[in-house]
Amino acid sequence: RATGTGRWLPWLGLALLPLAVPPAAAPGGCPSACYCVATPELVQCRYERLEEPPRELPVTVQNLSIAGSNLSVLPRAAFASRPLPDLRLLRLRHDNIQTIEDMALQGLPALRTLDLSHNPLLSVAAGAFADVPLLRTLQLNQALLAAPLEEQLALALRNLTLRRLELAGNALRALPATLLPAGLEELDLRNNSLQRLAAAELRSLEAPGLRGLRLTLGANPLSCDCALRPFLAWLRAATARVSDARGLRCSGPPPLRGAALLRLRPEGLPCAADEGGEPGRLETASYVFFGIVLTLIAIVFLMVLYLNRRGIKRWLHNLREACRDQMEGYHYRYEQDADPRPTSAISTP
Repeated sequence: RATGTGRWLPWLGLALLPLAVPPAAAPGGCPSACYCVATPELVQCRYERLEEPPRELPVTVQNLSIAGSNLSVLPRAAFASRPLPDLRLLRLRHDNIQTIEDMALQGLPALRTLDLSHNPLLSVAAGAFADVPLLRTLQLNQALLAAPLEEQLALALRNLTLRRLELAGNALRALPATLLPAGLEELDLRNNSLQRLAAAELRSLEAPGLRGLRLTLGANPLSCDCALRPFLAWLRAATARVSDARGLRCSGPPPLRGAALLRLRPEGLPCAADEGGEPGRLETASYVFFGIVLTLIAIVFLMVLYLNRRGIKRWLHNLREACRDQMEGYHYRYEQDADPRPTSAISTP
C-alpha cells in the first residue's frame, strides 16, 4: 500500500503546482493588486482601493473587473498604458467614479460591454465614450443619483450604436427619451420611480428606430388610477415588448394595491377630480364649463324678464284683480250664509 501511495505522489505534485504560482507570475503578467482567474484573459481587482486603473495588465485580457476602488476620475486613455486589443468586457462597479473625461476609453477598440453601475457620476464629457465603436451594452444602474446627467449622457451616447441600456435604480420619474438611440433593443428601467408612462412617452416608443425596443419595468410604484389608462391599453396591446409585463403590480390606490396590471380593464381604473394628472384636469374643466353654461342661462332668463317687465307687471296686476274678485265673491257668499234673518222669517207662523 505504501508503494502505491509513493507512485501517486509525483502526479499529485504536478497537479498542485499551478496553485503555488502567485498571480504576478501568470502568463503575460497579472497586476500585483489583482488576480487572474484561470488565465490572464479574465482579470479581477476587488476592493484593493486602487487610485487609478492597473497598468501592468496582460495584453491578452478580455474581461476586466475592478470593484471597490477609488478611481474618482477616468482620465483620457485611462486603460491605454499598453495596447488591450482584445478587451471586450469592462466592469467598474463601486469605484467612486465621479468624472469621465473625453476619450477615457481610448485604446479599447474591441470593447462591447461597459458596466459603470453603483458610481456617483457627476460629470460625463461629450466624448467620454468615443473610440469604442463596438460598444453595444452600457450599464448605468444606480449611477445617476448624484446629479441630473440626462443632457450630458445624451451628447455622450449620440454616436454609439447601443443595443442594451440599463438604468435600474436611478429614481427616474419619466422615460428618458433623449437617452434612447435608434436601434436600441433592450432598456432596463426596474426599481425606479415610474408611476406610469404618459401618452407622449408611449408615442416616442413607436418611433421608427425604437419599434423593436423591449422594456423591463418591474419594482416601479405604478399608480393604477385613470391616468394609467393610456399605458394599460398600450401594455395589453404590446405585452411582448415588456419582458416582465405579467409581474407588474399596482402600488396604489389602496383598493388596487398588489393587483396585477394585466388583470385590470382601462375603463375600470378609478379617477378622482382632485388628481394632479391630466384626467383630473379634464374633469375639473368639465365642471367649470357646466357652471359657465348655467350662468349664461341665468343671464338670458334675467334679460327676458327685464325686456318684458311691463307685460309682466300688467299680468301681475290682472292676476291680483282676479284674485281680489274671487275673494270678494267668497266673502259675499259667506255673509249670506251667515245672516239669520231669512231663516227667522220663514219659521214665524
